[in-house]
Amino acid sequence: MMTIVLKQDPAMSASVANKTGTQVKPTPTELAASTTPLVEGLLRLGDSALVLSQRLSAWCGHGPAIEEDMALTNVALDLLGQSRMWLTLAGSVEGAGRDEDALAYLRDANQFRNVLLTELPDEDYARTIVRQFFFDVWHYFLLERLTLSTNPDISAIAAKSLKEVTYHVRRASDMIVRLGDGTAESHQRMQDAVDALWPYTGELFVDDAIDLVWEKEGWGPKVSSLQSAWSEHVGQVMAEATLTLPAAEAAMHAAFRGGRTGRHTEHLGFLLAEMQFLQRAYPGASW
Repeated sequence: MMTIVLKQDPAMSASVANKTGTQVKPTPTELAASTTPLVEGLLRLGDSALVLSQRLSAWCGHGPAIEEDMALTNVALDLLGQSRMWLTLAGSVEGAGRDEDALAYLRDANQFRNVLLTELPDEDYARTIVRQFFFDVWHYFLLERLTLSTNPDISAIAAKSLKEVTYHVRRASDMIVRLGDGTAESHQRMQDAVDALWPYTGELFVDDAIDLVWEKEGWGPKVSSLQSAWSEHVGQVMAEATLTLPAAEAAMHAAFRGGRTGRHTEHLGFLLAEMQFLQRAYPGASW
């Protein structure tokens, strides 16, 4: 039998100390997301993988076929493992005492740095596959460039992750073709998913100050430099799937981006409420 050992809530300790007038360290939720570009960039990598893993894990036991159920679960586990590495590195570089668990479970929505595409709900299986395809292709080209990072920790994590994401891209591309060029219904569902999710792809390629610092330091590329390769691969697969991509301008509206700076859709709050429930309900609990 597994027993949960409840430890003292750090927040409660801080509250008591405050009443006595003594100086206390801030709790993990009070610690602001780091202002250093290195940590901010690492959080972006870790958060996107973590949030998408959480989304995919919801399909476990609900996939349309056993093979798909297992495949999605495996991809979710891959992304979770990658997220753990990025968040562990972010916590270490930050030096504020936050490990991977604190960063995953004790931050509020506005402190997450994932792209909006990863937090969108799974309204149907078509949207899950299209979202995964758009993200996987971008993720592949990003990791490929990160393997050349001047930071040895970043390049090592990217190299390990790239092996897994290569499979992710291959599988997602195959599913796009099979469903897009399948029955009339599957084709229409896939086209509807492409049209609905396309506006969120623009955020994947919009540089900001963090990206510029990463490029200058050699830690990683500007995300804008990935767009050409991404568009070429996505275009080829969509053509084979007999699906039509919306105009490029439709993905550039500012209303469909902001996740990398902490501005999210309402969907992330509901996702975190489920993901973080145990740690929030029983602070400091361990198995």
